[in-house]
Amino acid sequence: MQIQGQAALVTGGASGLGEATARELARLGAKVAVLDVNLELAQKVASEIGGIACQCDITNTESVQAALAKASAAHGPARLMMNIAGIGTAKRVVGKDGQAAALEDFARVINVNLVGAYNISRLFAAECAKLAPLEDGARGVMLFTASVAAFDGQVGQQAYSASKGGLVSMTLPMARDLAQHGIRVCTIAPGLFATPLMRTLPEPVQQSLAASIPFPSRLGKPEEFAQLACHIVTNDHLNGEVIRLDGALRMAPR
Repeated sequence: MQIQGQAALVTGGASGLGEATARELARLGAKVAVLDVNLELAQKVASEIGGIACQCDITNTESVQAALAKASAAHGPARLMMNIAGIGTAKRVVGKDGQAAALEDFARVINVNLVGAYNISRLFAAECAKLAPLEDGARGVMLFTASVAAFDGQVGQQAYSASKGGLVSMTLPMARDLAQHGIRVCTIAPGLFATPLMRTLPEPVQQSLAASIPFPSRLGKPEEFAQLACHIVTNDHLNGEVIRLDGALRMAPR
């Protein structure tokens, strides 16, 4: 599917991998809606790329519906859905104090990363399925953002790994389900990237993490994630696939 002229939705588009993807889509001619819980940051990015900012909590159906309606009114019905919003946490099952981890922490990560992604995707898909088909019957493309933690999660990453593993497991059945509507579904599982969260770590820690990546031995660049996301859109035979983007990294237990 061509990106030029298409309306695109990017969750988590106000920073990090989402921001890079929003900028790359806009560079390639898409009409981009930047969806994020942080409206101020979303507005900043949207103003710089000629897009529109929509405050959106992906776990709240009314918030999602309002954001999709605002984006559609500005740009027309979207054919591209980039699910990049997410949160992370690290909690041992049994803490140093001997207490069990709080169930609420686990549930919150699952709710945002997995349930939230499904929530906005189901609403997007229902609208996209109504659009007139393009070449080969294509109507839209949907992307999920997992993590290498879905495959080799570290100590304390039970919630994060489970949420990202859920997205990995959901990719193929979602692609099969939406094939009848001409909507492709793929997932990127990034490794260690130079995101704002990563940059909050001390420089020696960042260098140590980068050194653990076989090649290239550096943190991934957000624009590299964005380039792959856009390639998935334009390569019509990519469907139901999970692609690791990690420089051959395999995470150690801790």
